[in-house]
This record gives sequence, structure tokens and C-alpha cells, in this order.
Amino acid sequence: MFAENVYIMEHPLVSHKLSILRDKNTSVKDFRELVSEIGMLITYEATRDLPLVTKTVETPLCTAEVPMLAGKKLAVVPILRAGLGLVDGILRMIPSARVGHIGMYRDEETLEPHTYFCKLPKDISEREVMVVDPMLATGGSAEAAITELKSRGCKAIKLVVLLAAPEGIERITDAHPDVSIYCGAVDEKLNERGYILPGLGDAGDRIFGTK
Repeated sequence: MFAENVYIMEHPLVSHKLSILRDKNTSVKDFRELVSEIGMLITYEATRDLPLVTKTVETPLCTAEVPMLAGKKLAVVPILRAGLGLVDGILRMIPSARVGHIGMYRDEETLEPHTYFCKLPKDISEREVMVVDPMLATGGSAEAAITELKSRGCKAIKLVVLLAAPEGIERITDAHPDVSIYCGAVDEKLNERGYILPGLGDAGDRIFGTK
């Protein structure tokens, strides 16, 4: 049983699209498109709590009081490079969001992340931030990215992933209990190399066709 701020998508479309992603024979083109589509669907859930205000508009028939977003400032921060695959889908849902980037690579022996690049909007501390990465495996990269954002003054942070391992969820909820996690599905476990099982392989390689 996970913490209350861990949200697992239980939707037939997400389940179906994830199943296609898992297939090793899915083409790079289809894989890339599905990652973007699932990102859109998870964003729908992750933005459920955005505040609304009432505004007056003229419809073709009359004047109406209608709900509209309150103008809360948002930022999307993909963890490079695989996180880039989710950005287009999210921006289709929230086109006004700013985009920052955090680049990390994982030590293949220790499995711990190392930051090599960080470029964020100047007003990042004033924005609600969505950290995005296809996979939450060991949780090391996500933990480090969230820690970096908090060091820049960010207080409202959400983590959006396609697949998560229980180990990664536990690491994030222990280190950052104030961060909500939104994921398409939770898989069984990690293997000895830190990959999610059954998973879908290396998301970055499959998005960019580099393997």
C-alpha cells in the first residue's frame, strides 16, 4: 500500500497503450507517439487540482459566467534525456507552461545519478513544477532532480512517470513526502541492474532509436 499522494492511473486507455509500449517489437515511431499520448492522459489527472476562477464570456446566444484556469504558473522539467519524450504531450495539454531541463546520467555500477546540466526558468520558485521521466526505477534521478528544484526555492512539485517500481516510489515518498507521484502503472520489482520488471526496457533508447 502506497502513500496517499501516490496516484496510479487505472484507466483502460493507459493500460492498453502501456501494453503496446512493453512489446519489444513496437517501432520507434509508435513508441514515441505512445509515450506522448500517455503523458497527456497522466497530465489530465495530475492537473485535476488546478484552481479555477469565474469569468464572463459572450456566447453566440447570451452572456455566461464560466470557469477558467486561475492563471497559476506551471513549469515542466524533464529529466534528460528520456523525459523529453513526455514534454510534447504535456504541452499540448498546458501550452503556456515553461520548460526547464535537468540532465543526469546513472553510474552503471552504483546506480546513483550524476547531474551534468540544469537550465530552469528564472522564476521557477514561483511555479508549480511537474518533473517528468518515463521510468521511476531506483528513484535516484528523480530524488536528485527534486532536491535540486527545492534548492532553487520550489515548493509545489509533482512527479509524473509512465512506469514505477515499488522501490522507486518508496525512495521518493521517504525523501520527499510532500511530492505527489502520478504514474501509469506500478510494476513488480527491479532486477540486479536497476531496471524495472517486467518494464519496457530502456525508455531513452526506445524513444530515440539508439539501440
